[in-house]
Amino acid sequence: MVVTKFGWLSPVAGHQGSNYQPIVMFQQEHILPEALPHFDSLWIADHFYGFDKSKKEGFLEAWVTLAWLAAKFPDVMLCHHVLGHGYRNPALTAKMAATLQVLSGGRFMLGIGAGWREDEYRSYGYEFPAAAVRLRQLEEVVQICRLMWTEEHPTFSGTYFQIDDAAATPRPDIVPPICIGSSGDKIGLPIVGRHADIWNGAHRGDDDWKRKRDIVDAAAVDAGRSPADIESSVTVAAELPDSDAASEQWLDRLRHLSELGVTYFVMDFGHPLQVEPVLRFAEQVIAPMRTISKHG
Repeated sequence: MVVTKFGWLSPVAGHQGSNYQPIVMFQQEHILPEALPHFDSLWIADHFYGFDKSKKEGFLEAWVTLAWLAAKFPDVMLCHHVLGHGYRNPALTAKMAATLQVLSGGRFMLGIGAGWREDEYRSYGYEFPAAAVRLRQLEEVVQICRLMWTEEHPTFSGTYFQIDDAAATPRPDIVPPICIGSSGDKIGLPIVGRHADIWNGAHRGDDDWKRKRDIVDAAAVDAGRSPADIESSVTVAAELPDSDAASEQWLDRLRHLSELGVTYFVMDFGHPLQVEPVLRFAEQVIAPMRTISKHG
């Protein structure tokens, strides 16, 4: 039995509508204490600055913010949406993940991808290789992470990265699940099939979704894995419901995605100022979706 899960994506950005204060700071005080008991996980984006040309938008660093939230909310899973692997050395990423997994009591999921924002890479002095290279690097990063989480003397020599007895002690008792955000048919999706516990994809039509999931499944089988071991997740950005009718529209939308095999919904509601519509969503959308998944 697969139970439908819901994640809350809390914006670390601040813009004019939030008086340039990072929205997550408002949410942790006014929204998340009542919202998170209804959600399975809390997600944070990974960028260094916002998307306005003036760069007035605040944008909190992802690892520090997630650690702060882990202490504030001790009963929810934690994940990045998703880390750009090129922003941090692979062994350092593995070490940081192991540390947060230990300190949070096993509540961390590693959300990671190839990165895409070239201007940000260049601005911070990082190299920005071609997409195919970034994806192949991503596969090595995932391999290094799992080695460092599970072996006493992890060593790896790849095309792009190497480690030599890079111990990450204390190693976590619970190995963090890995969520890979990727959509490329030739390289990215096969990596998902070989390595991911969760696939975070984009729904751009039913036929496209099914085709991409077939690529993931085929790669899993080729790697000796069961496709059923890879959860499908999508990020859904929209406004919270303000009426029973709006909740019913939400149910129709999510039921359809569920019929396509999506079991994990990462919800991006932007900057709600009141908790009431969140509780409406929990009662009128989350609860019925969980009932459907439990009873088939």
